[in-house]
Amino acid sequence: MAAQSGFMKDTQALSVFPGPDTGGTPLAQPAQAALVFDVCQTGMVLRAVLAVELCAAVTVGFLAVDPLDWAIRLAVVTGGALPATVAWLLMACLGKRVLERLPPQAQYGVAVALGALAGLYGCFMLVFSQLLPAGPWLASAGAGALLASAMVVVLVMRAQRQQPALASARLAELQSRIRPHFLFNTLNSAIALVRAEPAKAEALLEDLSDLFREALKDSCEPVTLAHELALARRYLAIEQVRFGERLRLHWRLDPRADGAQLPPLLLQPLVENAVRHGVEPSTEGADVHISTQRRGSTVVIKVSNTLPAGPGEPGQGLALDNVRERLSLLHDVQGQLRSQFKDGIFLVRIEVPA
Repeated sequence: MAAQSGFMKDTQALSVFPGPDTGGTPLAQPAQAALVFDVCQTGMVLRAVLAVELCAAVTVGFLAVDPLDWAIRLAVVTGGALPATVAWLLMACLGKRVLERLPPQAQYGVAVALGALAGLYGCFMLVFSQLLPAGPWLASAGAGALLASAMVVVLVMRAQRQQPALASARLAELQSRIRPHFLFNTLNSAIALVRAEPAKAEALLEDLSDLFREALKDSCEPVTLAHELALARRYLAIEQVRFGERLRLHWRLDPRADGAQLPPLLLQPLVENAVRHGVEPSTEGADVHISTQRRGSTVVIKVSNTLPAGPGEPGQGLALDNVRERLSLLHDVQGQLRSQFKDGIFLVRIEVPA
């Protein structure tokens, strides 16, 4: 009777998975606001500043009579262009929540208007610092609006180019989520436990249910590191039943890092690789270390595992490529992934903004 009760409960748990369309009408979802361009990233700020400086360097090159004159003119223009660029980036970033409520055409218009305003601010800085006797106000506003328009166009084109990469990463993510051998082994473990330890079998199936529920969510919204760690614990709890003492887990977690934003199911392929290449091929098992640490404005995540002696099963690096690409799509240059193999230990290190 206990086994039947556990089976019924697991069946009910599995029934919450989203299934194929049964003809029901889904609830109407409110229209999601879309931001046409986003400058609130370190990579975008650096690219914008470099692009404006390059335009300034080329422009003053037409007016300079010699290299020294070019350097002096560039320094003067930079005194206005750099504050103007930073001002535009700050206004566009701070007004992000307001901009995303506007239709795309209005967002373009606001971006151009902010560019003109930033150009006037740059001209004011030059006049105020007495680098120019009289300010070219109209030309500064026009230049600011033109550069802002160009920057928005570049950002929109970059976002459009990322869509195929995002779709490819999504496909790789889905392919890596549900491995048939993992499901097969988990069900076999549950069957073996049903009679001897029904409570343990029930907990195993509940963990499996939670993992699949998360895996089948069709969402690309970022999640917290704490959420990812909870899913990793569920997956490793399932594998712990299978491998027992061969899987030796070591956790060193910093609660201050829990709020870091990650793509969904980012840690899953890393811990799965640690088990697949470290624990599974070794009769002695392996040590798997998972640590998080907040260092100022950066969160460092490490996943490492010992590897058995010998050649082992060669990996294709698809999981790491997928993780690296998804990190780049979310955090741009602020999302870093490095891996290394040294002294029989394979280590993956991830850095993301706190």
